[in-house]
Amino acid sequence: MAVIKPFKAVRPAAQLAAQVASLPYDVMNSAEARIMAEGNPYSFLHVSRAEIDMPEGVDEHSSDVYQKAKANFDSLVKQQTLIQDNQPLLYIYAQVMNGRQQIGLVACSSVEDYFNNVIKKHELTRPEKEKDRIDHMLALQAHVGPIFLTYHAHPTVDGLINDFISANKPVYDFTATDGIQHTVWVINDKSVIEKLVSLFKTEIPFTYIADGHHRTASAAKVGQAMRAQNPNHTGQEEYNFFLSVLFPHNQLAILDYNRLVKDLNGLTEDGFLQKISEKFSVEPLKNETEAKPGKLHDFGMYLNSQWYRLTAKPGTFTTGPIGILDISILQDNLLTPVLGINDPRTDKRIDFVGGIRGLKELQRRVDSGEMKVAFALYPVSLQQLMDIADTGNIMPPKSTWFEPKLRDGLFSHLF
Repeated sequence: MAVIKPFKAVRPAAQLAAQVASLPYDVMNSAEARIMAEGNPYSFLHVSRAEIDMPEGVDEHSSDVYQKAKANFDSLVKQQTLIQDNQPLLYIYAQVMNGRQQIGLVACSSVEDYFNNVIKKHELTRPEKEKDRIDHMLALQAHVGPIFLTYHAHPTVDGLINDFISANKPVYDFTATDGIQHTVWVINDKSVIEKLVSLFKTEIPFTYIADGHHRTASAAKVGQAMRAQNPNHTGQEEYNFFLSVLFPHNQLAILDYNRLVKDLNGLTEDGFLQKISEKFSVEPLKNETEAKPGKLHDFGMYLNSQWYRLTAKPGTFTTGPIGILDISILQDNLLTPVLGINDPRTDKRIDFVGGIRGLKELQRRVDSGEMKVAFALYPVSLQQLMDIADTGNIMPPKSTWFEPKLRDGLFSHLF
């Protein structure tokens, strides 16, 4: 069963919450982060991407950058831009995007649950990305990027959270520049906290990583290392728990995660179209609106100013939890055998674009000459994600894109 616990959050002063809150560190590069934080000394990007306060070209994984992140974090605390609660609490974090609301419970989740597979995974992680977050966490002695977890919705949990929202005013309520509304309540009722902790311990058998596999793995390894270094370890130290936001599965939506490839692997355009027609029906289309896939096993493809619909032919996929995924169908029948992309995790010829950017972004990058061909996919369902995690399988890389993204800076957890 899932273990959660209250914690003493370090969080913004109410009047500065909108200025502090920032997109996660890994959805932009350094140049974009500099622009986003420009003129805003309160932006949490000064902590999550501290290289923006150093000369351009600095190695963003250097110890100097991590120490700068620590100095910036400490400065925000000293100035009381960030203030720590004086007792362990739980929090509610609601987001509204395009009229759809998702309401999460902010708590610390157990490192032990991660290693015991109570927290289920569906993606592999890369050592270099883990090391970056490990070094960042150790420098700050804090978790500052919440892990996005989900669980099978439970009516009693929903009822407790909704009743608290109805009876209490939020501490933050703002709409970010991208139009997404963020609202936070502090659960300071001890009985509600105890009921929620108990419900997870008795009624929620598993939680699932929706977004943040690298941060979760890093937090778990930091906890493991600190445990080994502490001769008086009890299991209750803060390093045994990491910052998370837990959402019921029926409130979440997964967007498409699309692919771009730099070349046709030596094929002419006609030769490429002929080759892929062996496994897919290929239909020319008028525009990107028609090309957006409307169902499983349909794909949009953009090549030489022309959109196509590709439909996987019978026999090109299996009914297993991995084989039936459109990401697998495209990889197994086109990207590997035709374009020679054998390992999309490491191949420099492929790139990935989250569906939030739309198909016009795929078209733009091909028209610019940066990429040669683009593929639009139908999004994975949350049920597919959970089924894969439940069976111990791993999704292909870059399979899911969740929106809205959790903002960094609204909650930090000291360990």
